[in-house]
Amino acid sequence: MGVGACALTGINTMKKLTKIGVQLYTVREDMKKDFEGTLAKVASIGYQEVEFAGYYNRTPKQVRDLLDSNRLSAPASHIPLETLRKDIAGSIEAAKTIGLRYIICPWLDPAERRSLDDYKRHADFFNRTGEACQKAGLQFGYHNHDFEFTQLEGEMPYDVLLKGTDPKLVKMELDLYWITRAGQDPLAYFERQPARFELVHVKDMARTPDRAPVEVGRGTIDFKTIFARAERAGVKHFLVEQDEPKSGLDSIKESLEYLRRLEW
Repeated sequence: MGVGACALTGINTMKKLTKIGVQLYTVREDMKKDFEGTLAKVASIGYQEVEFAGYYNRTPKQVRDLLDSNRLSAPASHIPLETLRKDIAGSIEAAKTIGLRYIICPWLDPAERRSLDDYKRHADFFNRTGEACQKAGLQFGYHNHDFEFTQLEGEMPYDVLLKGTDPKLVKMELDLYWITRAGQDPLAYFERQPARFELVHVKDMARTPDRAPVEVGRGTIDFKTIFARAERAGVKHFLVEQDEPKSGLDSIKESLEYLRRLEW
């Protein structure tokens, strides 16, 4: 089933998002203080999906019960690389209990990305992790920042990861802010790797010289054009994020209100 059936709707040529999620890293300060209350507030704002970035010492069963009580689903969670290395079985078991469909590696430490050989090593590990996930009925993916788009030894590290990973085993969670900040075009990647990008992080880039992340609709990213090509890219989940909000809950509310109005 394509993205048009699961996340987009429209009459004639006009479409809009019908299911919008949020990366809970945006409200991490609130989560630290009140995990249960924050999830309830996220649901009351109007989000239907959440992506975790830590479970704050709650058990997978406790997390699942909270999701169910708030009528939320969690398609994905960010799991650190070191955790995947040490305990992929435990990560998979937790994911199945919570009801995840994706396990996402969110970041590579600078010490882990000094050479193209490092990236090739990660690609091999991602394939093995993806295979383990698929055997358990899950999908593995990788989330980018901007460093993957800085030339290294004459090549683009992100391209090395794409080339070195099996598209069936490793999907990409494309962060639309970071790829744009790096000077690359997400649409070009959609064309080159159709159906590879099943999740996207939706955050905007400020018009100011620092090009900081801002709430969706405040910045320069052309989401209309990007979303119009989302079906070809294979996007199934649109996840709002803001790395450094003044107020996490206010931030995600503003972004949601904009996205609900957006048509293309």
